[in-house]
Amino acid sequence: MSTAIIGAGVMGETLLGGLIRAGYAPADLIVTDRRPERGVELAAKYGVTAMDSAQAAAQAETVVLVVKPQDMAGVLDEISSSVKAHTLVVSLAAGITTAFIEKHLPAGTAVVRVMPNTPALVDEGMAAINAGSTCSEENLETVEKLLRSVGHVVRVPEKYQDAVTAISGSGPAYIFYVVEAMIEAGVMLGLPRDVSTELVLQTVYGAATMLRETGEHPTVLREQVTSPGGTTVAALRQFDDFKVRAAFLSAMEAARDRSKQLGE
Repeated sequence: MSTAIIGAGVMGETLLGGLIRAGYAPADLIVTDRRPERGVELAAKYGVTAMDSAQAAAQAETVVLVVKPQDMAGVLDEISSSVKAHTLVVSLAAGITTAFIEKHLPAGTAVVRVMPNTPALVDEGMAAINAGSTCSEENLETVEKLLRSVGHVVRVPEKYQDAVTAISGSGPAYIFYVVEAMIEAGVMLGLPRDVSTELVLQTVYGAATMLRETGEHPTVLREQVTSPGGTTVAALRQFDDFKVRAAFLSAMEAARDRSKQLGE
């Protein structure tokens, strides 16, 4: 089955590369971009076919829309007349509902909405998917297979997708933000930048690995590090005094609300 990726930005190329690493034949993959030279570049790099969006939609069994939310309506109008009755349309645009996409495509078109994240670049992505009104179990399984080429997949009701966007969609940026702050703190405390960076990166990687492999609740693991009257509890007290937990909650509420706004 041929798959077209419409939108050849970072996430589009990430998915393209992941599909090829997972064993998808380049001959069955199509890529499009608003900049024709970008499509030509990826065609040469991966051995796939580059063409315009309308042609891609006419030929592909699965059409993956990897475009900005504000560009979605224009792209849908461009491909609508080319989408066949059995075509599966997959959207990776934040905030855009399946109902919005269905309204711009022929009646009965199967639509799946996806919220991915950037760790897909290293095949450790987290994607949440939900079905549109006419989507079948087979359609969902097709999308799960595509996305497992670059990470993990979970099904959710569509009403949760704005929250998913705030947690895992935007989540890598929160982690990078904390890592950046910890590295700068190490430099401020007198460590060479390269040493501080290595200490922080391995600490974050090790902590995430502990969470996944032990299955313990993060509270349990945190308490194991927090000796009474020790250094860790002194640091955590500062986080509480500065209301860091509350700030995270407020930040994720803001991300969820922005996702809703993009959909509107």
